[in-house]
Amino acid sequence: MISIRGVSKIFQGEKAVDSLSLTVPKGTIYGLLGSNGAGKTTLLKTLAGIYRPDEGTVTVGGELVFEAPDVKRRIIFMPDSPYFFPQATVRSMAAFYRSIYPSWSEKRFEELGTAFKLDRKRKLSRFSKGMQRQAALWLALSCTPEVLIMDEPIDGLDPVMRRQIKNLLFQEVADRGLTVLISSHNLREIEDLCDHVGIMHGGRMLVEKELDDLKADTHKIQVAFRDQRHAGALAAKLQILHQEQRGSVSLYIVKGDRERIAQAFHVYEPYVFDLLPLTLEEIFIYEMGDAGYDAQPILL
Repeated sequence: MISIRGVSKIFQGEKAVDSLSLTVPKGTIYGLLGSNGAGKTTLLKTLAGIYRPDEGTVTVGGELVFEAPDVKRRIIFMPDSPYFFPQATVRSMAAFYRSIYPSWSEKRFEELGTAFKLDRKRKLSRFSKGMQRQAALWLALSCTPEVLIMDEPIDGLDPVMRRQIKNLLFQEVADRGLTVLISSHNLREIEDLCDHVGIMHGGRMLVEKELDDLKADTHKIQVAFRDQRHAGALAAKLQILHQEQRGSVSLYIVKGDRERIAQAFHVYEPYVFDLLPLTLEEIFIYEMGDAGYDAQPILL
């Protein structure tokens, strides 16, 4: 559905996005993660046709996006800070969206009104941040787009509304085959929502996998060796992202096949060996640490 091939975007001589490629299949929810300044928002705006790529191609359904109004009408981009016309209400913004998007569904607009419960006559500028996000999503879903691009969509929302929005997105994907691309720093929410995940850093893609495959490929291991020299021998056999000592127990974060990793440890007949699941947040932290972006202890 979405295909990005070798895309670069340059601002004042610096590459915000650097030769990046990714594919988002139709009817999936894709989570785009990354460090601050990784280029996520630039990539989303390039995908939405707001920026022209300096290198590479961006296509939706096999068609180039930039300067292609017919393609853009099938795409909705929700920025980090929703924008509405001055003095606009939900009702007046709905009239504007209705005039721009041929796929606008008045029936869907009325159905979603029961979910969001916002005053259609009240000026959007008087809404709270969370209410403005609700209004933006209400309008976006009423356009029944083929592709929905969301930058930090759940920031400022209460837990009840977060669950409501997740349920609405699942429904749209299941019923219409909507393709969703979400950028967020809330990894717990991304873990609940997404089928596929990409992790960016420095304008490049570090990792891109189905979420289940990503979690199956990275493991946390707690081990107590009979001889500490065994720990040094393991370094040459495994792809270790992180290692630390906690008393007599060593903690390892290792990438690779689960059975192969377990076998490598069991050769040394450790006193203790536990292979534990990792959260997406932990995977993100260790992947970023492996890329040289990690937290350093600070003494104050």
